[in-house]
Amino acid sequence: MSRYSAAEIEARWQEAWDKADVFKAVRQEGKPKYYVLEMFPYPSGRIHMGHVRNYTMGDVIARYKLATGHSVLHPMGWDAFGMPAENAAMASGGHPKDWTYGNIATMKDQMKPLGLSIDWSREFATCDPEYYGQQQALFLDFLEAGLVYRKNAVVNWDPVDMTVLANEQVIDGKGWRSGADVERRELTQWFFNISSMAEELLDAIDGLDSWPAKVKLMQQNWIGKSRGLQFAFQRTDGGEIEVYTTRPDTLMGASFVGISPDHPIAKQLEAENPEVADFVAKCRRGGTTEEALEKAEKLGLDSGLKVKHPLNPDWELPVWIANFILMDYGTGAIFGCPAHDQRDLDFCRKYDLPVKDTFFALDNPTPVATEAFVPPKTEKVKWVDHFAGLDEATGQEAIDATIDFAEAQGWGKGVTNFRLRDWGLSRQRYWGCPIPVVHCDTCGVVPEKKENLPVQLPYDEGNGKPIDFSIPGNPLDRHPHWRDVACPKCGAPAKRETDTMDTFVDSSWYYARFTAPRADTPTNMADAEYWMNVDQYIGGIEHAILHLLYSRFFARAMNVTGHLPESAREPFDALFTQGMVTHAIYQSVGDNGRPVYHYPEDVDLRDGKAFLKDGGAEVEIIPSAKMSKSKNNVVDPLNIISSFGADTARWFVLSDSPPERDVEWTASGAEAASKHLSRVWSLSVKIAETDPQGGGEGDEELIRATHKAIFDVTQGVESFGFNAAIAKLYAFTNLLSKSKAGKEAQRFAIMTLAQLMAPMTPHLSEAIWEAQGGEGMIVTAPWPVAEEKYLVEDTVTLPVQVNGKRRAEIQVAKDADKAEVEAMALEMDAVQKALDGGTPKKVIVVPGRIVNVVV
Repeated sequence: MSRYSAAEIEARWQEAWDKADVFKAVRQEGKPKYYVLEMFPYPSGRIHMGHVRNYTMGDVIARYKLATGHSVLHPMGWDAFGMPAENAAMASGGHPKDWTYGNIATMKDQMKPLGLSIDWSREFATCDPEYYGQQQALFLDFLEAGLVYRKNAVVNWDPVDMTVLANEQVIDGKGWRSGADVERRELTQWFFNISSMAEELLDAIDGLDSWPAKVKLMQQNWIGKSRGLQFAFQRTDGGEIEVYTTRPDTLMGASFVGISPDHPIAKQLEAENPEVADFVAKCRRGGTTEEALEKAEKLGLDSGLKVKHPLNPDWELPVWIANFILMDYGTGAIFGCPAHDQRDLDFCRKYDLPVKDTFFALDNPTPVATEAFVPPKTEKVKWVDHFAGLDEATGQEAIDATIDFAEAQGWGKGVTNFRLRDWGLSRQRYWGCPIPVVHCDTCGVVPEKKENLPVQLPYDEGNGKPIDFSIPGNPLDRHPHWRDVACPKCGAPAKRETDTMDTFVDSSWYYARFTAPRADTPTNMADAEYWMNVDQYIGGIEHAILHLLYSRFFARAMNVTGHLPESAREPFDALFTQGMVTHAIYQSVGDNGRPVYHYPEDVDLRDGKAFLKDGGAEVEIIPSAKMSKSKNNVVDPLNIISSFGADTARWFVLSDSPPERDVEWTASGAEAASKHLSRVWSLSVKIAETDPQGGGEGDEELIRATHKAIFDVTQGVESFGFNAAIAKLYAFTNLLSKSKAGKEAQRFAIMTLAQLMAPMTPHLSEAIWEAQGGEGMIVTAPWPVAEEKYLVEDTVTLPVQVNGKRRAEIQVAKDADKAEVEAMALEMDAVQKALDGGTPKKVIVVPGRIVNVVV
């Protein structure tokens, strides 16, 4: 085949790989293993270029490790439960299961042409009863181990999706999917006891050497360890209010005590006082997350209660109910020190409460006005009558001294708290993993028997009647055939738990299930011990907190309950967060004045401008934006594969920028990639079928360059520097195309080039390997190894300057003496011209660096 035909080449080799079963992961004791995993996709129905980039990166690593003699596990599955399927069912009158499995089939068909080295025999979807049944078994084991519990809690309630949201699922006070304003609501919920492992989860971050520093910092901040003082204010009417503060050093600047609207005292007042009831109801219409409360207007109501200051019983402080105080952090009560906290200062100015400074800057004793003075804890400040006797000291020194003082006086104690809250997993939705417990009036909450797992979701309401997803709320609540069961313990009539699990549970242990996806227990310990940990995990930075933290907790919980080895308590050895694929947006203004977005295929580009193919009108170009269906700036991978082939798509998304940065997809870039691959194929054909130019005088140079390319590309692949590796391959291709070496040296070079390109362009590389008479398939050939002797440079190129200006360069032996180097430099035409028949005043030779001729 003289011309490169991607369609013909790619289909043929994908069939050959499948027939040979080369990507099937096989446990081989004594052989090194490598587990590479990309965060599995949600089956939305279409893959996009972000998928192509993500999976190609993983594929490069998987193919490289296969070539270097590893048993490779590179699986794929589907994160298949969740609200989009239920919303689609509401919109279409269909069923979430049908919608989901239909999308899975479509997306798998779209992914197959990419030629990914995936072991499809391990494929599963989290909505498979075989998968979520084992998840239910894990739940029961966690419950027995005390890692799951049930309690009343104030939760984030999405009034549109009508379900509970985790704090991390509330963005700017709105539901992450619906966009509705989130409300506070008290419900009985199931929780994972993640806070019991907060200290270990935090400490272990330091050992994640192959994780991005940004991700580690985000996790550290989310876990949020802090040491503060816990003590009680005595109420003037009896009783007390216990508070927790991380800045006890500012106690002499207290203006008020604040309590959460969900504090027991606020609830008591709510029942007695209509004004309090109205205020609390207003607060509950707001979000519950720190982020939401921080951005919301600060609201308060004077409760009428007063407390005594612990250091001066004659000093009384008002007790306010405030909407920015979280009940589930500390004690749900704080004291406000407005001089040194901007939120407290804004609150006090709004409600005309006093502001008292407790310290000043050493060089500026100016009272606080509109901006709180909040220096770093490490900065030394001047204290005002500090009760522990401090004069000039840092904030941290004052915090430590205050805690010591309070403990010595017996009115407070030092307490370490974490920002991390327990993980509420209950969701009031149908399309999720059922929580495997039964509620019995006699026995209480009864775990389902493991032999009855999986507790499957009902497909219909019975007798073939479809579930009506258009009715608000959870369909399982109104499904008597499924909901009403016998108690597993006493046999009396009982009801199933109708809440399902947060979908983040599904993705928190799938990496472990891939090690033995058909096991009749959550994992097979022998397989888990062999394949775990995930050596390389790849996914987006948007999962830095939620998914990754939950997965780290699950690995520990699975170890505690006997499903993972101790060595797998930290599941991901290395993490890589890739950039996005972007594309220009083409925008015009519609008749209604609103933007109209045009697909790239509907636009012609000329001289840096964009014009509609239909009508020729010029449209605005908004450069390099994230691909989005709403902006119509998406590129369909299947169109690219159809036009140029999968190897072109793979090559382009890897070559254009470092993998951690965004890459902009351009038609010209794809065309250039395609032309280059065609050029490589033509070069291979030339070497295979004709006698190359030259008689072998360049053999040594080409062989040396080939080994240098092996070294450089190997380094690039191992360090995730795919674009750098591809740059070396471009340079090596150019050198080979100009080589005067003999046929055998050129054949060695082109076959090595094919091997080095194989992780990026596997189909083309297979075709080249075959054309050159390579043994077997390139996918099973061992990775080439650079020979040290060819990496040692015998010569060095030195710049030659005349009076400080570069005029020429010379190539000399590395061990040439100064006299030899000087003589060669003076013979250069540019130097002779500068000398104009004379002699130089001085010649300075810096060995291995430079020659400078002074005229």
